[in-house]
Amino acid sequence: MKFAIAQIRKNAYNDPFQFDEKVDVSELETMNNDIRHIDPVRVHGKCYLHGEQIFFTLHIEGEMTLPCARTLVDVPYPFDIKADEVFTTSSYYTEEEEEDEIHPVKGEVLDLTPLIKENILLEVPFRVFSDGENNQQGAPKKGQDWEFVSEEKKEKTIDPRFKKLETLLEKNKKDK
Repeated sequence: MKFAIAQIRKNAYNDPFQFDEKVDVSELETMNNDIRHIDPVRVHGKCYLHGEQIFFTLHIEGEMTLPCARTLVDVPYPFDIKADEVFTTSSYYTEEEEEDEIHPVKGEVLDLTPLIKENILLEVPFRVFSDGENNQQGAPKKGQDWEFVSEEKKEKTIDPRFKKLETLLEKNKKDK
């Protein structure tokens, strides 16, 4: 989601500049986090101009898919984020402004996409749980180097390390 500084100055000179767009943040799925799927998010809000500072009031809405903490079943998680971001076009950017989280604008284009992704990542909950009654059926039964073994199956299978002992026992029974 990019805005030209000239466009902001023109549209937000007297009144706030309003925007409403869909933003593709599917790159979040490939990062090292729990997000399995995320649809394009709706970002709307207002932009105010005050001297060399640009104020954005963002409202980010969407839905991401996260794993259930118990069963690893996909759980849809809707989110609704409100955020305020401040930018400056001043060439005199100080440490104090950096501590106040005022972002410098480099060039003639202001890109909000990294800040939208950051706000979404901050919104990812520590754990989610599936509400479905049959969530055990949707849970994965096998993965890389692991497999779920139920009690019934565990009783029926013989440990491969004891397979040779079983043949020795059978031999002893035949000899008697």
